[in-house]
Amino acid sequence: MDLYERIETYWDERSNKFNSIRIQELNSSNYIAWQTLIQEHLPSHAKLKIIDIGTGAGFFAILLARMGHTVVGIDSSAKMIEYAKNNAAYYGCDIQFYKMNAQDLTFSDAAFDLVISRNLTWTLPDAEKAYEEWFRILRTNGILMNFDSDYGKTCFSKNNDNNNIHKALDQKLLSECNSIKNNLSISTHIRPEWDLSILQKIGFRRCMHDKDIRQHVHKDNTLCYDDAMLFAIYAVK
Repeated sequence: MDLYERIETYWDERSNKFNSIRIQELNSSNYIAWQTLIQEHLPSHAKLKIIDIGTGAGFFAILLARMGHTVVGIDSSAKMIEYAKNNAAYYGCDIQFYKMNAQDLTFSDAAFDLVISRNLTWTLPDAEKAYEEWFRILRTNGILMNFDSDYGKTCFSKNNDNNNIHKALDQKLLSECNSIKNNLSISTHIRPEWDLSILQKIGFRRCMHDKDIRQHVHKDNTLCYDDAMLFAIYAVK
């Protein structure tokens, strides 16, 4: 099994518990917090065509569709896509979901006004290639929003903290997560500084970032989080 297949299998195995967390988040104070943060970086009153890359259980896709935008969600995990479809149907959202490689998209050039992603790039075998693809599918003046963490030096492990997001995972899955992470080139870089340099090289402009947005979006204390800073990147094509 190659690295990409291992990543896909890992997220398939995590999909059930991951979905439960995202359903909680859809009904929590985090939902409004994320909506407020995202809206601050969007053109006012514009109805956009958006792609949520690494959609998982569909949290961003549902949030943005309920804001009135046209949304497509993709993920490499077939099980995640099924959860996303079910969640979108439950919330009455008309969203197209596809199983797809974030590094090799089948969409035409300049197809979207916004590319948004969360908790994805740290797991990609070739994040630079992914950024190039995301640039390609954006229209001129289109926006990239990427929310991620620098997990390169993190060792994922179980602990006795009930609020730790990894508490519910078995050690075999955590060991596989560590093994995958340690085999990814992105784990050797300092982020988000590396990401910003790559985006500028590709041709993005107005590249801005926030080193840590946890205080803005982690509003619900009943939800589980990890200890890593959550950075935000905003860029324009």
